[in-house]
Amino acid sequence: MRTSLLAAALLLAAAVPARAVDGTCARDLLVAQSSQKTAIERLEMIGDSDADRCRGWRQHVDTMRRAATVYGRCLSGSERSERLAQVQGSEKEFSELLRTRCKGR
Repeated sequence: MRTSLLAAALLLAAAVPARAVDGTCARDLLVAQSSQKTAIERLEMIGDSDADRCRGWRQHVDTMRRAATVYGRCLSGSERSERLAQVQGSEKEFSELLRTRCKGR
């Protein structure tokens, strides 16, 4: 999991400024990128209890889903494909952790 967090952080840091479709997209993209970065940082500070991990993973999944919606709506071409693959991959990974390790928590 640490490797995927590091890879996601590096991709975010190296991201080329996004092309926005309109003013709303420009704002939404900045918020999505900031939220994604914060979510990755938050994962590194999750507590050791199962409840803490499950809560953190749920927040991460929600953030990745919101980011995917923005990237899908506001980006195009290879940038859209790359960003969507990144957030959807992370969402899938943490959804699986929730499904297997957080039943009822």
